[in-house]
Amino acid sequence: MKREGLGAAQIPGGTLGSGDVTNISGRLANAFSTSLFRTSTLRSSGGILLVTVLLFVLSWFVQPQSLGSAALSGMIPFASILAIVALGQTLVIQQGGIDLSVPGIVSLSGVIVSYYSSNEPGIGGSALGLAIFYAFGAALIAGLINGLLVAYARVAPIVATLGMNAVLYGFDVNVSGGTPVQVPDSLSQFVDYKIVGVSSLAYIAIGTTVLLTFIIKKTVFGRRFEAVGANARTARAAGVLASRYQLAAYAGASLLYCMGGIFLGGLMHLPSAFQGDSYLMPSIAAVVLGGTSLFGGVGNLAATAIAALFLTQLQQLVLTTDAGVGVQFLFQGSAIVIGVGVYSLKLNSLTGLLRGFGERRMAYQAAGDSSS
Repeated sequence: MKREGLGAAQIPGGTLGSGDVTNISGRLANAFSTSLFRTSTLRSSGGILLVTVLLFVLSWFVQPQSLGSAALSGMIPFASILAIVALGQTLVIQQGGIDLSVPGIVSLSGVIVSYYSSNEPGIGGSALGLAIFYAFGAALIAGLINGLLVAYARVAPIVATLGMNAVLYGFDVNVSGGTPVQVPDSLSQFVDYKIVGVSSLAYIAIGTTVLLTFIIKKTVFGRRFEAVGANARTARAAGVLASRYQLAAYAGASLLYCMGGIFLGGLMHLPSAFQGDSYLMPSIAAVVLGGTSLFGGVGNLAATAIAALFLTQLQQLVLTTDAGVGVQFLFQGSAIVIGVGVYSLKLNSLTGLLRGFGERRMAYQAAGDSSS
């Protein structure tokens, strides 16, 4: 049976003509580009899972203390919060946007809960519930404004969300006055609570990931959501109101940021007005490492959550080895740069380059044969 690729270009007698070589070069280029696209670890949750497992194995050999029970108990809650925040960033990036208002929403959510529930007596108290309602309300308004600016006013996402982040920090400082206030004990106890020795935040992060994955992958809304992210013009031509899905992405993402901010406030006990500053770069890096294209389209929410665990464990390893915080930023920045490079690679151009190389090589050989 004749095989595709190089074997298909062979001719009886073993002599290759210029057309055959060109055909071989084209097929090799197509095979290479297709293989590169399909086997990229950035597009597979299995890839980031394998890398995460290898990181834990490396941590065991390099610094076993980073895998101690105390270290893991401290790492998992922060990984869970980053996973929740990164899930929101994934929704926005799937629509071809990017959300730079993450720090503002995460910070403001913690500040609102701490300041408006400082006298809350228990988990059932009205003050805490009302403060959480205020926090989600503020986050939803911010997300809707971002979505309206991007989807309907056609403002560039980086401009709209950066401006919103500045506005949110203005409210943040105005509410807090720069002085942190302790969150209610009930919130701290809930965040610190463990089920079978594992932080409750881990279960919430897993549940949120499963729920969002089901909505995006198994519902009509989710399929249309991904279709709009892949090609908004085509979706509009098919009768889909693309702007609504873009608006929903920013609104839903803001609610996830708020959830992460509230949990972070409970974990820190004294949430600062700038507690969200360290979540912008990691949230984007987790999305890229999880395999979601920065240019929109199909995303991998489960892989994003795994990437959040990877980045948090990397930070844990760096802290225990005294390697310096710069290593974290170097890796996060490199992940984003490599992700942009992989997804902006024009495979058609690569195919043409390889095909042209084959044609030029054949021309040189033909010229050498004629001169001899």
